[in-house]
Amino acid sequence: MDVTSFGIDHNILLRGIYVSRKDTVENGTLTTFDIRMKEPNREMVMDTAVMHTIEHLMATFFRSHPLWAERTIYVGPMGCRTGMYAIFKGDLESNDVAVIIKECYDYMSQFSGELPASKAEMCGNYLDHNLEITKIECKKFVDEVLSCLKKENMIYPRQEK
Repeated sequence: MDVTSFGIDHNILLRGIYVSRKDTVENGTLTTFDIRMKEPNREMVMDTAVMHTIEHLMATFFRSHPLWAERTIYVGPMGCRTGMYAIFKGDLESNDVAVIIKECYDYMSQFSGELPASKAEMCGNYLDHNLEITKIECKKFVDEVLSCLKKENMIYPRQEK
C-alpha cells in the first residue's frame, strides 16, 4: 500500500505546506499539496463548519485568480480536519506555491460579505459554515506559519522503518 500521508510521522509533523504527491497524467504532472493548519494529534482539529467555509473561500480564490485558475484542479478538506488539500497542474514544490497560498489565506482572513455559494441550491450543506472562526483560523495560520515558513514547514518528516 502506497498512501504517502500514511508514511509521514504525524507525531512530529508541523503546520506548513508540503508536497503530498506528484502524479503523471498524460504528458503533465499534477502536484498535491498538504496545507497543514494544525499539528496532528497535538492541537484541536478544526470544526467541520470552518473546514467547509475554507473550502468555499479557497475554491473561489483559486478559481477566479488570473494566473492560478487554469492550474487549479481541486481544493478540499482533509478528513482528519487538520488542513486542506490543493491539487495544481505542474511539477511544483512548496516554494512554488508559498506566496499564492499566503495570498489565499490573507484573502480568507479578511473576507467580508456573503459567503460564495452558501445558498441551498448551490451547496449540499449550506447551513454548515462559520465565517468568523474561519477568519480567525486563517489569520493565525498566516501570522504563525505562512509569514515565516522554514524548511521544516515544507519537508515531510518520514517515519523510520
